[in-house]
Amino acid sequence: MVLRNPQQPLDPEPEPTPGPSSNTTSNGSANCAPGVTLTGPLGPQRLATGLRPAGSSSTLASLVSQSQHSRRVKSIKSMATLHPPETKFSSLKYGDKDELGKAAIIDAQTGAQLTRHKHLWFDDGSVICRAENTLFCVHMSVLQRHSEFFQDMFAIPQPAPGLSDSLVIEGSVMRHSPQLIPVITLFDKAEDVAHLLNALYDIGPVSSNSAFGDNGDEDFRVVSGILRLATKYIIDELREMALVHLSVAWPSTLKAWDLREDIARNYEIASGCPAAHRYPHPFAVINLAREVDAPSLLFSAFYDLSRYSYSQIYEPHEEDPLYRPSPFTPPSLSPADIARLCIGKEHTQHTITTLIQAMGNGQHIRQAGQQLMSGQYSLLRRSPSSSGAICISAAACRKDFTELVELATQHYLFDRERGCYDPLYVAEELGQLKSAEISECKACAKSLETWAAREREKAWKLIPVWFRLDSA
Repeated sequence: MVLRNPQQPLDPEPEPTPGPSSNTTSNGSANCAPGVTLTGPLGPQRLATGLRPAGSSSTLASLVSQSQHSRRVKSIKSMATLHPPETKFSSLKYGDKDELGKAAIIDAQTGAQLTRHKHLWFDDGSVICRAENTLFCVHMSVLQRHSEFFQDMFAIPQPAPGLSDSLVIEGSVMRHSPQLIPVITLFDKAEDVAHLLNALYDIGPVSSNSAFGDNGDEDFRVVSGILRLATKYIIDELREMALVHLSVAWPSTLKAWDLREDIARNYEIASGCPAAHRYPHPFAVINLAREVDAPSLLFSAFYDLSRYSYSQIYEPHEEDPLYRPSPFTPPSLSPADIARLCIGKEHTQHTITTLIQAMGNGQHIRQAGQQLMSGQYSLLRRSPSSSGAICISAAACRKDFTELVELATQHYLFDRERGCYDPLYVAEELGQLKSAEISECKACAKSLETWAAREREKAWKLIPVWFRLDSA
């Protein structure tokens, strides 16, 4: 229905009076085609948008779907193609004035009073988006510019007058005369819509966009909402920005992962809280990645989750790293992803055992010693694999490594100390057990570090295989 003027009585219907004749809108809205009007309580009103009227009463979703069907195939799989967004024109009316002197806006069907968003209600807006019981008066040109979905929506013929609903916005400093503004209901959380619109108005480099923060729990709640709606409404630029931002905490390279872990350890030292609290729960990240088709986030999220015991994952106590109080406890994984987690954890445990055994066999450190004992080289020959140093005592080094293997076996396999589920952490620690700074044999210490770095690279590349993500 077309809404009444808030300055006129709701009943009886007043006589129509002449409306404005200008064919331009205020700042931020698209120009109307000449002669496009809707009949309302203020008489013929020019539609303050680029929507075109038509006699068809087809639903908005079907019209948008038909328009999108004819467009080129997107390079990314959009949620809009998986689950077409639900939208409809909303039926609103004015009620009594509130304490600020503004007429209250009422849902004509349910009688619920709606709220204008405090920061996203622009006097010169050209479209009203409703999410839950919150209204956003924004600029259609902003939505059209960034969203293929809204671009299609505003380009299709509008249903006949009386079937689409609008709100009469009174004149103001920015709007010189009353105008009819279309009202569109979005079936999304009002909080997510607010974050999306804020990001659209502030769109730019990720580092300068105020919508993106530190990748903590609160930031993830904001960015995940933006990512869902950017995917749903085909806002490719904003979707890519959100993914780039999240990939800082959930990377796909070992170098970025090490940087992430350094940040988490610094957080643990500074705050006294578990390092896992620095980032959102891996459940939430995995479920989001599935929802918006972002497989790049799965890589490190599954690995991060596998570093905890099953009791810490599924029955965490308050002191456990993955504990999140209600209502912040994320939903669990799908049965298929739980199976991937179980298989992946099995592989990580096997890798840790293999690493400790490999350190004990001495193959990665004997090259320098073998060259020295071959008889073909002088004892003073320097081994290229040990940065110019030579093994000063092969027997002593073999004894050292035997003791180190026993120590690592007790620490990681029996005592289950810190890092016992984390092969990347274990490999790094093993590489430092015979530190070049304190070890008498610089050659073997350096060789051990090189071996550990190589094993970490190999393990990182195997993560998608461990968790069956290469076929997910």
